[in-house]
Amino acid sequence: MTHAQSEPADTPMAKLPLSVAIVCKNNEATIGRTLESVAGIATQIIAVDSGSTDKTIEILDSHNATVIKSDWLGHIKTKQKALELCTEPWILCLDSDESIEPPLRDSIIEAINANDIAINGYDINRKIWWNGVWLNHTWQPEWRLRLVRNGKAHWGGYDPHDSLKLSREADRAGRIKGDMRHESFATITQHLEGQIRLSHRAAESYLAMGRTGGPFSLIFSPMSAMLKQLIFKQAFRDGWRGWACAASTACATMMKHIILLELAHNKKRDGNK
Repeated sequence: MTHAQSEPADTPMAKLPLSVAIVCKNNEATIGRTLESVAGIATQIIAVDSGSTDKTIEILDSHNATVIKSDWLGHIKTKQKALELCTEPWILCLDSDESIEPPLRDSIIEAINANDIAINGYDINRKIWWNGVWLNHTWQPEWRLRLVRNGKAHWGGYDPHDSLKLSREADRAGRIKGDMRHESFATITQHLEGQIRLSHRAAESYLAMGRTGGPFSLIFSPMSAMLKQLIFKQAFRDGWRGWACAASTACATMMKHIILLELAHNKKRDGNK
């Protein structure tokens, strides 16, 4: 009697026609997880680095990533540069503090192998991992277009709130199961410190778009931002972490409008000189 031979369990999976686009700077704490999450499925990893001085480059080299050194061009232009350097038919765009969980990895494999010609991109849900747990309600769901066909998408939005978009309005994006893990801060103090910088950049973008803010926005926008998280997103169900993050959202919104008031006032003052 003959027995059918089974394939060895350790047979490596064939890599996908997939590029991974990353922008980074001094992200040694998180970029290892980012790279490990796509190991074995990505044929190409493009990392645009804006001056890392820690072990980020060393970690990228250990994962055979192609590292492109570049000045920081802003969130949108730097990510667009990484996107345009990719050569595989499909591109997965990841921040250096993001990684794909196993169920999402399986969904990406399935989507690329299916290669549905009617779909040029896929939205992925991004979920915060902080203080040892998932935030299952705060900022949820957060669907982001991140898996796209090469040449069918571009980065837009306004700094620092970049957004990957399909190039034609008629193009259709699907949604795939699984979560993208986002480790954007280790402590709430670190998060708030980062929000100061991001709030200043957002205020500059608002001013460039002709928005000047005012007392009404300063009072009600932070309140609205916090209530959105606590009531509509049910952040309170994440316990003290949800309350802290809802409050931090309000703080970031207030900082943005405070800075906008100052920038708008200074612009008006300087213009009258």
